[in-house]
Amino acid sequence: MTATAASRHSAAALAEQAAHAAGFTSPAEASAARLPDDELTAIESQITHWREQCLVLTARLADPELQAAIDQPPADLEHAVTELNTATATHSRTAALATQAADRTTALATLTAQLDTHIQRLEPLEDTYRTVDHLHGLISGGSPSNQLRMQLESYVLAARLEDVVDAANTRLSRMSHHRFTLVHSDDRAARGAKSGLDLKVLDAWSGHKRHTDTLSGGESFYVSLALALGLADIVTAEAGGQTLDTLFIDEGFGTLDEDTLHQVLDVLDSLRAHDRTVGLISHVPELRRRITQRLHISKNIDGSTLTHLTEAAE
Repeated sequence: MTATAASRHSAAALAEQAAHAAGFTSPAEASAARLPDDELTAIESQITHWREQCLVLTARLADPELQAAIDQPPADLEHAVTELNTATATHSRTAALATQAADRTTALATLTAQLDTHIQRLEPLEDTYRTVDHLHGLISGGSPSNQLRMQLESYVLAARLEDVVDAANTRLSRMSHHRFTLVHSDDRAARGAKSGLDLKVLDAWSGHKRHTDTLSGGESFYVSLALALGLADIVTAEAGGQTLDTLFIDEGFGTLDEDTLHQVLDVLDSLRAHDRTVGLISHVPELRRRITQRLHISKNIDGSTLTHLTEAAE
């Protein structure tokens, strides 16, 4: 009994000491603060989990990269926030632009489809236009395919001009003493000019063709006269035989030498023999000797007077 009491007294002393060491005033207070077994089990489980996490984090903290990061100076949070805000604004603008680009892409796809539709509709029209434009170039003489640069109008007139030339040469041969013959030329004109209605003169004396601008004044006069008479003949033939009864010729006779003048007047006399009236307007004295029916105009201070003369002048 004495030993038991001694053990009990010793245990009570130890309990008292342990309670005070744990922060309690007495063992009874410590016993009252004791948690239930299930709560202790939960706390022990949390402690075990914490220890495991501590081991994991301790291992991660031993990573050389983290150790190097630890050695870096502290981050500038204010600067980082500013950069974050700038990046966020840039992202917002970029996203807006991306949305606009997507909308434009959709619109362009729609326009592309419409363009393809229009192209398919216009391709036949373009082919037709090319054909019409080529024909227009040929007709107007502007197409490279029209090597003579001859207009359709000139092409048609050239055929009539050949008939006029043939009729003119009948009288030109007499007027020029069988020297000149008109020749129609469709040679391509120089410096891109239109061709098809050019005339040249075949000179029997030289055997060469000449340009009409190389003729003298008198030669040009009777060549032009021959063309006018030839044109009158063709007009008469084309008009169903309706004749041109009257022809007036104004000046030009003074450019002719005496022999040529007689030849021209002989041709004009032959027209009179075929019931044509030929009126000559001139100051050449030789005409007064050849023409008996004349109208003489005199000018004076009171005005002009007209006199009908019926006899050849001496």
